[in-house]
Amino acid sequence: MPKETIKFTVRQDGIVKEEVLGSIANKCEQLTESIEGKLGTVTQRLYKPEYYQTLTTQEDVTLQHNTDQD
Repeated sequence: MPKETIKFTVRQDGIVKEEVLGSIANKCEQLTESIEGKLGTVTQRLYKPEYYQTLTTQEDVTLQHNTDQD
């Protein structure tokens, strides 16, 4: 999994732009939720294509073949 980074840009008028890099699906919202609450009201939210990707999990499975059957 790539490194997740939050990039902040503060404009001269005091508006803060927040950008999440290296995150997929709604993980970006989970990363920034507490920070946004402390910064103030979110006035606009733009989603990158990565937001619409789905999280996949890999599961290790061991299959056994019974050789004693006739």
